[in-house]
Amino acid sequence: MLALLRQSIRVSTACLLIAVFGIPQNLMAQAHIVSPSDLQKATVAATQARQRNMETVRNLLSSAAAEKAMRSAHIQPEQVQRGVSNLSDQELAQLASRAEKAQADFAAGSLSDRDLLIIVLAVAALVLIIVAVR
Repeated sequence: MLALLRQSIRVSTACLLIAVFGIPQNLMAQAHIVSPSDLQKATVAATQARQRNMETVRNLLSSAAAEKAMRSAHIQPEQVQRGVSNLSDQELAQLASRAEKAQADFAAGSLSDRDLLIIVLAVAALVLIIVAVR
């Protein structure tokens, strides 16, 4: 009985060693679900989208009329500009789409200067609130 136990341990050990050393390690390492190049492309695309969104929001907030409106509402434009970089990608994308729409409506004549200033103040207040909550 002791010999049978030893024999089964030897067989089990041999099977384990064959499994560990018999399968090439590079075969297991190459079985990625997503390739590294795809991950890099996705990261670059996300970074570029964030930069575009940040630029859109900052362009809206850095105009002379926007800065004047923020100062009249006792909001520091520099603090709002710093707060933009603290927004999440989703928050930044939402603000950028609203900023683009507001600028397009203003250029088309659908918005007056007063309406655009109200939108700028709302965006600035929203940025400050989001940053303050975090």
